[in-house]
Amino acid sequence: MENKSGALDRSLGLLHATASNMATMVGIGPFITIPLIISTMGGPQAMLGWAVGAIIAISDGQVWAELSTALPGEGGSYIYLREAYKRYFGKLIAFLFIWSFLLSGPFEIASGIVGMMEYLSFIWPWLSGVNIRLIAFAAGILTIILHYKKIKFVGVVTVVLWIVMLITVGITIVVGIIHFKPAVAFDFPKGWFSFSWGFVMGLGGATLIAMYDLMGYYNICYVEEEVKNPGYVFPRAIIWSVIGVTILYAVMNFSIIGVLPWHEVAKSHHIVSDIFNDFYGKVPAVILTLLVAITAYGSIYALMMSYSRLPFAASRDGFFFGWLKAVHPQKHFPHYSLLLVGGITCVASLFNLDFIIAATLSSRILIQFLGQIAGLTILRKARPDMKRPFKMWLYPLPSIVAFIGFSFIFISSGIEAISLGLVWLLTGIVFFIFWAKKNNEWPFKANSFAGTAA
Repeated sequence: MENKSGALDRSLGLLHATASNMATMVGIGPFITIPLIISTMGGPQAMLGWAVGAIIAISDGQVWAELSTALPGEGGSYIYLREAYKRYFGKLIAFLFIWSFLLSGPFEIASGIVGMMEYLSFIWPWLSGVNIRLIAFAAGILTIILHYKKIKFVGVVTVVLWIVMLITVGITIVVGIIHFKPAVAFDFPKGWFSFSWGFVMGLGGATLIAMYDLMGYYNICYVEEEVKNPGYVFPRAIIWSVIGVTILYAVMNFSIIGVLPWHEVAKSHHIVSDIFNDFYGKVPAVILTLLVAITAYGSIYALMMSYSRLPFAASRDGFFFGWLKAVHPQKHFPHYSLLLVGGITCVASLFNLDFIIAATLSSRILIQFLGQIAGLTILRKARPDMKRPFKMWLYPLPSIVAFIGFSFIFISSGIEAISLGLVWLLTGIVFFIFWAKKNNEWPFKANSFAGTAA
């Protein structure tokens, strides 16, 4: 049936939603961050970081599940923050989310692109420096082009990439189990456990990396208007993907640190490829490297689909630039918004990976995660009669766990990352003041929320 102009196709089901979340969560993350997380704590005790990260993700997943079904609409966090805070701060909090997203979203996608290219350097050593940046830029353009299809096609591609991800992780786990050595897996350094400040900060750093890898369990919430029966799909897709990927990560990481001494794992830049090269030779290692690259691209593909809907949602509210609310007349997706997010992603892919990851994390926690957790409580009190197809289990315990967890991660992210996040946030507040005055919004006009396009 042909959609009317401006409508979006509801073509994504539970399988597509779960695949999108899981593909986003895995991506390149665990393949390039296992050495980082091991070196952060100096031994296999780094697995504690994964455990803490999993607890935070499962707790925060319930926040997303309740908000996504209570407040349906294209845009995810933008919708939730807008509704939770508008009566107190007008458009400020939702504005700051979009502002922070314009840095964190495309930079998160770019981290996958650059990480994928660095992993491929196992096959092509010339992939370094300028070469990686240029090819990463080209990969961003290719991703934009592939999204210029109907959403049903995008959903099919997402499922295919998800299957490749499961195969890649499965092969890695099987090889790890075959060559597993308990003495290697439990080779803890002397005095590895203590309640010292160094141990706490090391655990914070490990948890930060773990959460970077686990992020994405909420990915499908950004495309609510393209999902069939979201009240049924969202809670299941979120919880299933968190549990599924957490198990995959735990088994995969434990199997890897049981194959090679943790000192060697910490030094590796292509850990899975190195393991296959040691045990099976160059050709199998190259094949596995290509599978890892495809897995990474699954995350990149899914993220660009969902993140391109955020500026679109804000624009439809008369919040952002009016031209971003345009929907492609034949293919029914927000194509101008896709071009904006994709374009910033291409530019972000020209930076170093360390900087990209720092920019992703530091600008996201304060407004999106902490603000959203508090927003759920605000909505529970201010709008108790709101229809909630899914309600958080054991409320408010998961909210408290998630809030403390994300605060711990932010504090552990280091002075540079904290400074970047705060500076970006303050800059956004300045821009909001100018924007609000121009559009006669709060605080210049009381109780004003329905503004005009910028």
